[in-house]
Amino acid sequence: MDVTFAPLSDKDEEELVRFLTTNRFPYHLITEPSEDLVRRLLLEGRFESDGVRTFWVFGENQRLGLVILEDLESDCAVFDLRLVEEHRGEGKGVPVLQALTGKVFTDYPRLRRLTGKTREDNIAMRKTLLRSGFVKESHLREDWPLDDGRRIASVTYGRLRTDWESGVVTDFRWEDLASPAPVSSPEPEPGQ
Repeated sequence: MDVTFAPLSDKDEEELVRFLTTNRFPYHLITEPSEDLVRRLLLEGRFESDGVRTFWVFGENQRLGLVILEDLESDCAVFDLRLVEEHRGEGKGVPVLQALTGKVFTDYPRLRRLTGKTREDNIAMRKTLLRSGFVKESHLREDWPLDDGRRIASVTYGRLRTDWESGVVTDFRWEDLASPAPVSSPEPEPGQ
C-alpha cells in the first residue's frame, strides 16, 4: 500500500474537528473528544506549534487517519496515530508506521529515535508496532488512568534511526542485572 502524508493546514480546522469528534479512540486518554475540546486544543497549539506537526494519512486513494508528531525539536520524536474507525483491523497500520518512520527520519535528520506509547491492553497496536520494526522499551505499571479510576500499564516502543537505516532491528536484554532476594514488609507489632 502506498502511504502519503499531507500537512494539516489552516483550512483544515473544520475537517479536523469533524474527524476527531466522529471517530472513537478507545485506547487514547480522551476517547471521544468534544468539539469544544478540539477547538480549544487547536488554539493551544496541540496540532501545530514549536516541535509539533500534524499530518493527514492517505492510502489507497482515501484518508486513513491523522498522525501528530511531537518533540521534533529534540532528538527523539513521539507520534500519536489515529486511524479512521472503518480502517482499523484491516492491516493498514504496518505500512502506515513504516512510511511514517521513513518520513520522520528523512525530513528530520537530527532525530535519532521515534517512539509511540499505548496502553498495555491495546494488543493490536502493540503487535503493529513490533511488525513495523519498533522495539518495546518500557512497561510502566499503573501508569495509564482509566475513566473508572483504575490504572493500567502503559507501554512504549521505539525505533532507532540506525535500525531504520540498516534494516536491522536491534534488541536489548531486559533483565541485565541479577534479581536480589525479594524484600518483605515487616510484620506490624500487635496493636499497631
